[in-house]
Amino acid sequence: MVNIADYAGGQPAWCPGCGNFAILNAMKKALVDLALEPHKVLMVSGIGQAGKLPHYTKGNVLNVLHGRTLPAAAGAKIANPGLTVIAVGGDGDGYGEGGNHFLHSVRRNHDITYLVHNNQVYALTKGQASPTSDVGFVSKTTPHGASTMLNSLAVAIAAGGTFVARGFSGDPDHLAELIKSGIRHRGFALIEVLQPCVSFNHRNTNAWYKERAYKLEGTSHQAGDRFAAMQKSQEWGDRIPIGVLYRQERPTFEDEFPVLAKGPLVKQAMDPAQVSALLDEFM
Repeated sequence: MVNIADYAGGQPAWCPGCGNFAILNAMKKALVDLALEPHKVLMVSGIGQAGKLPHYTKGNVLNVLHGRTLPAAAGAKIANPGLTVIAVGGDGDGYGEGGNHFLHSVRRNHDITYLVHNNQVYALTKGQASPTSDVGFVSKTTPHGASTMLNSLAVAIAAGGTFVARGFSGDPDHLAELIKSGIRHRGFALIEVLQPCVSFNHRNTNAWYKERAYKLEGTSHQAGDRFAAMQKSQEWGDRIPIGVLYRQERPTFEDEFPVLAKGPLVKQAMDPAQVSALLDEFM
């Protein structure tokens, strides 16, 4: 029997009021609801306030370089497909430094869940504009205002994403359900989470999001309609949709990786002679 205490980690060092607290609690709730034991889960993160989240849990954690979360997560899933792999990062880590990895992980459809904390600012490094900062956002790096905002959900849909969703830290129960759905999904599940940064983003506040966020559940939106999903991804400003924008089923990268036909790499026998033969080619 799994409970929240099984995932209890260290004391978070986030600013009081940060949306990360609610995201952490929602993720723990999702893992417990799915009865996933900590040793069956791997959390991979990069650099940033969001990247600290796995440190405040108990279980398998891999902390990697800035923007390099997804390659490490994909490698772990290929080596051991039995693991539930959750990649965690912020909008800067994932869409800035890690933008190229994001694009190709979506395209390849690795069977991992990617939780992106989107506070529209680089918070750990004291408030620079990020790829998702609103147009005109003034920061230390954009004194004249930020330029065009990256539409990450539209990019994911266009790149062939099979699960594209958005949550809000101000509605943790709804977010927990999205995380559960993402983990259950066979394929790359992007769950972007809108969250306030109380220290460096005084524009996109918790109240600002609450006035605008509305749930797709209960509306006429069909998550299997790619065109409709792309239209929903364009909504930003007065109304911002949260929920599953797009979902489809197609083979995962791991399904089509021939080496895994013999079973997980971690359980396959090693033949040192093969390595020796390869090394001999360089002698």
